Amino acid sequence: MSDQDPTRSRVEPSWQPGQTEPRSAAAPSVPAAAAAGSQAPGWERSVLERLVMATVDEQRRARRWKIFFRFVGLGIVLLLLASSFGWIQSPDAVVTAGRHTAVVEIQGVLEAGGEVDADGVIDALRLAFKDSATAGVVLRINSPGGSPVQAGLISDEMRRLRAQYPAIPLYAVVEEICASGGYYVAAAADRIYVDKASLVGSIGVLMDGFGFTEAMGKVGVERRLLTAGENKGFLDPFSPLSDVQRDHARKMLRTIHDQFIETVRKGRGDRLKETPEMFSGLVWTGATSVELGLADEVGSLRSVARDVIKAEELVDYTRRANLAERLAKRVGMAAGQVLSRQLGVSEEGPRLR
Repeated sequence: MSDQDPTRSRVEPSWQPGQTEPRSAAAPSVPAAAAAGSQAPGWERSVLERLVMATVDEQRRARRWKIFFRFVGLGIVLLLLASSFGWIQSPDAVVTAGRHTAVVEIQGVLEAGGEVDADGVIDALRLAFKDSATAGVVLRINSPGGSPVQAGLISDEMRRLRAQYPAIPLYAVVEEICASGGYYVAAAADRIYVDKASLVGSIGVLMDGFGFTEAMGKVGVERRLLTAGENKGFLDPFSPLSDVQRDHARKMLRTIHDQFIETVRKGRGDRLKETPEMFSGLVWTGATSVELGLADEVGSLRSVARDVIKAEELVDYTRRANLAERLAKRVGMAAGQVLSRQLGVSEEGPRLR
């Protein structure tokens, strides 16, 4: 009996000496393994993922650059807007290049907190006179009038500056219209120049409004106004105007009118050729205003700078409100109107127009 384990089979080699040893089926060659590895399951997905990630990264970089350039463009636009609206420039910053004629404009209605008010005009006049290179100051006026208070403040400051800087002349040059409050201001200048077709004068005062009492009665509307003080509802358009209130309003207008006349006489002096109609509120052409002594000569801004002041270079000192200031003024005026309505205060008032 053999000593070998019957459960173990013996496999004898089937090759003979001198023959090449056969490869085992379980041990494939290296190239075959490599080829098999390159075709492993899921390799296409791996390649696609890398391509997609590369594309996403490229898009992200492009998006970042696009956002960057947008911000740069927005910044440039904001800088241009800020420069044009005066946000990055001080209102006192006026660049001058030498001896010049200073220009301050009054364009529009004189109104507290409006486009043209005393604060802005006075600040501009002070800067113009303060500049050592200023040879003369020209107030360029195109205004139908407005608040007598604003006109009076500007007129008083003009007289003060003329006294403080006697060597610097102050002229008024009228363009389209210089009426009422506009002329109140012009009368304080050393001389007034007009175009022959300008409208000049309107030396008077008015207070206008509407009354709705009869209309309210026809439609059956009752006005319920409670006041403390018998005249607190003075000039309320929904309440009747008593004779006492009417006389009081006319007295106020006469007082302001007398102040206006006194200012004109003081400013024009012996040059004024008074007529019964001169202070009646009428307006005249520029040519006629010269004949009446309301103006001195026919001339323009450039002709005055060139021929009278002898300094052709013009430097504008006009203070123009930037966008932020205009918005603030509008908000303030709107709030004031709402408050006036809530308190029952009339927004009507005397106007030089």
